Amino acid sequence: MAGNFSFDQLKKAVSSGEVDTVLACIVDMQGRLAGKRFLAQYFVDSAHDETHGCNYLLAADIDMEPVPGYKAASWSKGYGDFVMKPDLSTLRRIPWLEKTALVICDVLDHHAHDDLPHSPRAILKKQVKRLTERGYIGYFASELEFYLFSETYDSARKKHWQGLDTASPYIGDYQIGITTKEEGVMRRLRNEMQAAGIPIENSKGEWGPG
Repeated sequence: MAGNFSFDQLKKAVSSGEVDTVLACIVDMQGRLAGKRFLAQYFVDSAHDETHGCNYLLAADIDMEPVPGYKAASWSKGYGDFVMKPDLSTLRRIPWLEKTALVICDVLDHHAHDDLPHSPRAILKKQVKRLTERGYIGYFASELEFYLFSETYDSARKKHWQGLDTASPYIGDYQIGITTKEEGVMRRLRNEMQAAGIPIENSKGEWGPG
């Protein structure tokens, strides 16, 4: 997905003090953003070209423990770095973080500078290329479903992630009356994702408490 912020706009925003932090991120095997927070001036001066990250990031489990046996990176093979190459076409402002922009990086081999074939972004790029070669265009719309809890991370951890209190004790599928009390969260999600360049249609309750 294309960003909503050009590199020239970023440089101007950094000079004026509107942006002081740039998140340079990859997508890990669990679909999470992983990366670095750059001082924005350093990013526009240097890191916009490339930075680096440890290759265990694409060979770890959900708890960030290195998983043995991978060909790309393991204790037996040794761990090193890969290249994180910012794709400046993905650059965007992040409304929910003060004075912050974000860019998605391609993951490249440290020596050959080719896409690492097992990185999620490389896999997606390969599939898009196959579609293009066959004369197709791929369209994607996501339906993000989640539970909303009346908990903090600390309170949930103390409960060992069990018996958590949901934001609503009732099934709120399509129910405007029930979901109205969650608008403090949902309104921000809709508006701030749209402001970040992620098109939003609507939000609604789903089948299940919370």
